[in-house]
Amino acid sequence: MSEKRDLSTASGAGMKPIASGSLSARAYEAMRQGLIEGAFHPGQRLILQDLANHFGTSITPAREAAMRLVSEGGLELRSGRFLHVPGMDRDRYLEVRAMRIELEGLAARMAASACTAADLMDLREIQDRYAASDAPGQAAEAALLNRRFHAGVYKLSRMPLLIGHIEQLWVAMGPMLNVFYDLSERRYFGAEVHEAVLAALAAGDGAAAELQIQTDIANGTSSFLQHFDQLSEGS
Repeated sequence: MSEKRDLSTASGAGMKPIASGSLSARAYEAMRQGLIEGAFHPGQRLILQDLANHFGTSITPAREAAMRLVSEGGLELRSGRFLHVPGMDRDRYLEVRAMRIELEGLAARMAASACTAADLMDLREIQDRYAASDAPGQAAEAALLNRRFHAGVYKLSRMPLLIGHIEQLWVAMGPMLNVFYDLSERRYFGAEVHEAVLAALAAGDGAAAELQIQTDIANGTSSFLQHFDQLSEGS
């Protein structure tokens, strides 16, 4: 999984060039969002000059943005010119999963008492599109909508520090989910659990919302572990 990928076609999400302003900050936000939304794959190699060209900047803002992500664990620096998205292994996946279960569960519980009817309508639109994406050839769309559903839930907690911690986990989780949706025998889709999350939020039932979002996160575990077992057998 270490092959170089074109930045504009790494996934359905992609990254857009950035506008003028604080270039390093904007590049950081674009790269960070790209990691969250699956524009990169585990082990992917990135060249600083390519990033600068993509963003339409000099290499300095791209380097500053990349080094900030390196310090946060979202990227790895292996030479002066090359960066890598961290590879995916069993321990990294299980650590991120454990933290997501706790923090996203808390966010869902808080969201149940903070969300409005308009908020739920926005989530319903995402969920309906997600449910319709369970078909061959729609893996990229399903991955993107799944990310957006989870983001829609945890942002309803309206707790900025909590949201920031969860999104840092998604910087690591976004590339991993590309592998999950690339698996040829994906067995967990989760639309019905998303429905249960929506029902709990509509009822203002924080305990149920917490349980259902945690269930959704945990239910994909077997597919990931099966993938790691297959890698071990092939090595």
